[in-house]
Amino acid sequence: MTGDPERDNRSLPYRVRREHTDEWASIKQWMLWPEQELYEAIRPIILYGQTAGERAKEINAAQRTLSRKADEFERDGMQSLFAEHSPREQGETSRTLPSDMRQLIVDLHAELPTLSWREIAEVCYIRSGRKPSHNSVKQVIASGPPPSLTARRYQPWHLIPDPAERKLAVIRLHSEGWSITFIAEYMQTSRPTIYATLQRWTEEGVRGLPGKSRARKRPRKVTLKVANEIRKLQENPLLGEFRVHTALLRMGIEVSPATCGRIMAANRQLYGLPKPKRQPRDKLEMPFKASHRHEYWSCDIRYIEEHLLPDPKPVYVITVFENFSRAVLASAISATQTQWDYLAVLADAIRSFGAPEALVTDGGGQFSSAVAIQLYDMLGIRKERIDPGEPWENYAETLFSIQRRLADHAFSNARTWPEIQQAHQTWWHNYNSEHHYAHRERQDGRHSPEAVLRGMLGRTIPEEVLSRALYATQFTRQIDKHGYVRFKHWKFYGDHGLAGSEVSVWVYEDTLKVEHQATTLSLYSVRLSPDQRQITSVSNAHRLVTHFRSPQLDLWQLSDTEWLLALRRPEPVAQKKLRNIIPFARQLPLPDFGTTG
Repeated sequence: MTGDPERDNRSLPYRVRREHTDEWASIKQWMLWPEQELYEAIRPIILYGQTAGERAKEINAAQRTLSRKADEFERDGMQSLFAEHSPREQGETSRTLPSDMRQLIVDLHAELPTLSWREIAEVCYIRSGRKPSHNSVKQVIASGPPPSLTARRYQPWHLIPDPAERKLAVIRLHSEGWSITFIAEYMQTSRPTIYATLQRWTEEGVRGLPGKSRARKRPRKVTLKVANEIRKLQENPLLGEFRVHTALLRMGIEVSPATCGRIMAANRQLYGLPKPKRQPRDKLEMPFKASHRHEYWSCDIRYIEEHLLPDPKPVYVITVFENFSRAVLASAISATQTQWDYLAVLADAIRSFGAPEALVTDGGGQFSSAVAIQLYDMLGIRKERIDPGEPWENYAETLFSIQRRLADHAFSNARTWPEIQQAHQTWWHNYNSEHHYAHRERQDGRHSPEAVLRGMLGRTIPEEVLSRALYATQFTRQIDKHGYVRFKHWKFYGDHGLAGSEVSVWVYEDTLKVEHQATTLSLYSVRLSPDQRQITSVSNAHRLVTHFRSPQLDLWQLSDTEWLLALRRPEPVAQKKLRNIIPFARQLPLPDFGTTG
């Protein structure tokens, strides 16, 4: 220093004046120190709040590095810009380990040879506070002292009789640093058992060491009575666990489908019962899925060929059901499948539940006859048809699949017509009252078809309108005390067990049929007059035995030829009008006596 300021300033290094710029390439070449370059890189982030991502794109640097350096600068200040030059600590080797730790490593390896090197190092750290490297553990095991253990410290889990002792063994090993996996391997048990033991120790402490009883604390639902009821239901080999579950609910027994399945499996193994065969299918979208009640009705006919009736020909189940609730509205089992049999079932459903918006059937001639189409038009019912060979589209396949499980066993054992009719009625009632699989997820507690339908009606059709639609086809009559109905100057036998009940009389194609609740009571071949108003002759009278028969047994049995099923009533005779009666004598009044006389 000379004391002259101007001369002293001239002795400093000369700085070149440059124009201010934000271009990083220019700034970077003017840097003198690495710390200066690092600070310039993070300065906009710290001063102006620029994001690390934006700054990284400007200077072509790593975003995570800039973010980390900015955090370090805010935490440590200028010191964070300078590289650390602290000397690296010398690592611990196998030679620097104390003798007791070397012995511990050898003993752990001898006790469980599959114990990993890192696991042994962790146990050493827990027990002594010093953690050797896994390479040092490997070298000690290869060249260390001989093991001091001659036997296992703890016996396997299943060989320790006291539950508290075996749980204590697990707890001690875990406190030494053993992992759950190696504890399970050492104790020769499962990992969930070790997890449960440690969890119970954490929650209950010493109180959780003794064993607890596994006996049920609630009443047992599955009793011998319940298992026996399931065995009885399994006599029908077509019933699955869900159908058995719903049948038990009808009896007042609440057992889950899964429990029913387990009991059924045990019964099959014990009694050799057959198992139902199932064919898995992909779920398809229903084209006629109803959004509200009575939007769609469906109808179909199922053939029943397996039965023991005297006539080996098939019988037919004609069913009308509602698509939203899946409830069966009307159904009949019949020896024929004519259009009149179908119309009788449809008319019974309309009388009970009104008319739907649309009726879905297949391409059967019964459903598309001229009489049926005329009935649809008069009642304002839209007719829909499923694709050929696709009965699933209107739920008929599902309905008849359930019927096959619930009723085919009874159908196959029916020997008389009343028996097969009773089996049909039982199926109808059980199907509507039992839980349906389609309603299992409803939150309103309604799981059966009749509960979902809730008795709601469609468009109500007055009786006179329905009678006009079925004009000259269907008539309503009442059975007298002798079991006959009066129709067109004739008396036709129905069933004396229905005395006083209303029945339907169907006249079609020279046939007269008397039926009640879609069940045929009797059939007659008739010949009508040219004006179709009178019946001139009746032949081939046939009385059907039904479940409506009177409980009073007959004194003797008569055949259809001996029993006069059709009686012609005498022609009405005009009654003579009664004339005025002319009296020939006059009654004189009696004398009136007084009180004293």
